[in-house]
Amino acid sequence: MGIIYLMLIVSLLIALFFLFSFLWATKSGQYDDDYSPSIRILFDDETKSEQKKATHGNRKV
Repeated sequence: MGIIYLMLIVSLLIALFFLFSFLWATKSGQYDDDYSPSIRILFDDETKSEQKKATHGNRKV
């Protein structure tokens, strides 16, 4: 019966840890902008290809 109490206390401590971690992440702004990162990958390839064109176009052969 004692192991049940120990497991209950440990599980409550773990649950409180995750609750405080979630609250800390929310207060620190972790979830503020969830749209930009999903579309940022679409624009990275264009920027890199434009930089390659710019560097290759300025070279004298």
